[in-house]
Amino acid sequence: MACKFGTYSFPQRLKLLLIIVSLGSILTWIVTHNIQDLVWEVNPQPLEQKVQRWTGVQIVSTGPQKPQPVTPTPTSLPLCAFLSPYLRGATALKFDAQLTFEEVQKRNPKVKEGRCKPQECHALQRVAILIPYRNRERHLLYLLEHLHPFLQRQLLDYGIYIINQAGNGVFNRAKLLNVGFLEALKEYPWDCFIFHDVDLVPENDFNLYHCDHEPKHLVVGRNSTGYRLRYKMYFGGATAMTKQQFTRVNGFSNRYWGWGGEDDDLRIRVQLQKMKIVRPSLEVARYTMTFHTRDHGNEINPERLLTEWKQALRPNKSTSTCNQPRPIPLHLPLHLTLQTI
Repeated sequence: MACKFGTYSFPQRLKLLLIIVSLGSILTWIVTHNIQDLVWEVNPQPLEQKVQRWTGVQIVSTGPQKPQPVTPTPTSLPLCAFLSPYLRGATALKFDAQLTFEEVQKRNPKVKEGRCKPQECHALQRVAILIPYRNRERHLLYLLEHLHPFLQRQLLDYGIYIINQAGNGVFNRAKLLNVGFLEALKEYPWDCFIFHDVDLVPENDFNLYHCDHEPKHLVVGRNSTGYRLRYKMYFGGATAMTKQQFTRVNGFSNRYWGWGGEDDDLRIRVQLQKMKIVRPSLEVARYTMTFHTRDHGNEINPERLLTEWKQALRPNKSTSTCNQPRPIPLHLPLHLTLQTI
């Protein structure tokens, strides 16, 4: 039976109205003071899951926590966007034969001792660029000219390390990269490492210099190969691996002297650890190779395939730790140099 409001006396109607108003006030107070808790507890983990999927870096959650209102500081800035709003896409590269290091330095005033990070947001990853080097000043200059603004547009917290092999002995790219990895970690807790040749310049800043959930090969095409993958299992030129991934494969082998073999050996190490190689699309993973004649001391290693085959049969015989005096770091405006013997 429906309730007939009109049958109540005036005092009864007034009392009922006061009860309804009181209940409404209580409900309003509960909603306005607890809506933040209610929304936060519905699904506390989606952002963590997105960042973990994008970057391959595991984030451990300790359960729902209330966000605390704090004054913005360098450590409490919002996370940078995965796709930066400053990306330009494909860029026609030009190389000025009269370019100097001083000019590149003036164009990158935010770079200090080879390092830079965004001021407006907190970078998703801390990325170390490791470049093995000897007697390639012009190539290094061209790379730094384009790489610094390229990385800044991606809103990365990054540092560039040049690992220079002194003397005129046979070049060992793999050992230089191992040294760079170990020494860079002594300076800063890097999340991601890009093992990068000095003569390859990226053309498209949508080729993100982030590490992924699997080891990532960045050089899908380059001008010297008609912008095609050099060969099906190619894993050289520029490669991105997290600290955990590189440690898991125990780094590069130090046994490869001269040109070739060390990148294929690293691919085998990755496969033996049941990891897969991922690549960006060919549309964005394009590079310009600055042409040069082969260096003295970096001739093709005729035994590289035999060494690679022996290494594959002995995957636990790692040689990634170098027994030599620690290189003395030299902090220059555009990069940090590690001098090795």
